[in-house]
Amino acid sequence: MREYRKLLVALGLMAFLTPIGLYLPQIMKAGGAWGEWGIHEVRKMIGYAPSGMENTADTWKAPMPDYALPGRKTAPLPTQGVFYLLSAFLGVVASGGGAYLLARWLTRRGRPPADRRS
Repeated sequence: MREYRKLLVALGLMAFLTPIGLYLPQIMKAGGAWGEWGIHEVRKMIGYAPSGMENTADTWKAPMPDYALPGRKTAPLPTQGVFYLLSAFLGVVASGGGAYLLARWLTRRGRPPADRRS
């Protein structure tokens, strides 16, 4: 675990700083967080919505749209920041855990079978 300390600190710091991506556009009156545009925002920004986006717009429904509790339309900005932070840490844990399990599985496949004489 010690050899991964710097990596874990860097990932934790990046996850902790993610709400900046939510607050900064609000402070600068720049609209929503960069890259989190729905089809309506894209249509407003560029004048049309790409056909691929139109066709798949309703395919995925976010579990917490706009970082609000399920069943609520919106949440105040500080609450959105908390959920933004929570989703960042969950993403780091899920990605890191998946990479760890994949590495364990791949390294086990390369080992010779255990000696069964004992």
